[in-house]
Amino acid sequence: MKTRAALQTAPGQRLIVDEIEVPDPLPDQVVVKLASSGVCHSQLHAMHDLDGPRPIVLGHEGTGIVTAVGRDVTHLSEGDHAIVTWVPRTPQIGRKDAVTVGATYREELVHGLVYTWGEDSLSNAEYVVPISKEYPMDVSSIVGCAVLTGAGAVLHTAKVRSGDSIAVFGAGGIGLCAIQMAALLQAYPIIAVDLQDGKLDFAREFGATHTVNASEVDPVEAIRDITSGGADFAFDAIGLRITNEQILPATRSGGPGADNIGGMAVMIGWPGEEMTLDPGHFMRHQRQYRGSLGATYPDKDFEMFLRWHQEGKFPLDKLVTRRYKLDQINEACDDLESGQILGRSIIEY
Repeated sequence: MKTRAALQTAPGQRLIVDEIEVPDPLPDQVVVKLASSGVCHSQLHAMHDLDGPRPIVLGHEGTGIVTAVGRDVTHLSEGDHAIVTWVPRTPQIGRKDAVTVGATYREELVHGLVYTWGEDSLSNAEYVVPISKEYPMDVSSIVGCAVLTGAGAVLHTAKVRSGDSIAVFGAGGIGLCAIQMAALLQAYPIIAVDLQDGKLDFAREFGATHTVNASEVDPVEAIRDITSGGADFAFDAIGLRITNEQILPATRSGGPGADNIGGMAVMIGWPGEEMTLDPGHFMRHQRQYRGSLGATYPDKDFEMFLRWHQEGKFPLDKLVTRRYKLDQINEACDDLESGQILGRSIIEY
């Protein structure tokens, strides 16, 4: 089957929209005709990676209808609505290297574990989660990355509870999902940190109780002032070295003794190659630092997030602020990279 997709054929080049060849699914694969896909900042990192194999089709959060099912797949049937995601339904140890699913471009294998920047996605069934047909086919796509990543870090990685103080660095799509999850859990205060006042104002619509413009003040000192010493949890939803290094000192101090543990810093945004931290944060203050890599249970949590959206508790329609067609994929990437997107943007097919 031929289908249209956005490809990068060489490192650093603009994407092109062209036909790829999608074979019949292997026993453990499915084909999903996509209705929508999110546009995630991590895909920009992949586009700028000069060492990765090409050609590639990117995108890792999309919603569509299952059109073909491999013989060993039992949780999906043709006609099902489903979300394509990058988090497997069954937990795995370690992170798998990118593989090829079997799609080709001009007789060359297309690289990538999953892809959603194309009209038809061929995927291992582990990365495809059925959803009820009552849920929307457009905004549900961002559950496959933005929601699970941001909300999951708060709910499952940090295990935030009512009354915990929260700081989120980065009020983009993932950061807003973290803020919304913290608000649902009744955290307080919920501090949004960003460089743009427009994004900070938008963050208040998702539950931020306080905002800090890091271009105007030292965000670590501002968080300490608001929380009287530091947040219980600080999340980096950006992935820059400076924010990697700021979230730990932004948390509260612990001290000597059993269970006298300081706050927790959680890295969500994709990190660079190195960062520098004062080891005294760990020893003298018993602060904690950990990563959060798609902290979700897809089969259970996707239904929960979509139900919350339906109930008005997690407004995905408000979170999606811009929509593009596949032929506008470079415009979508440029707008995201230049900071023009509030919340999340999507591609509609």
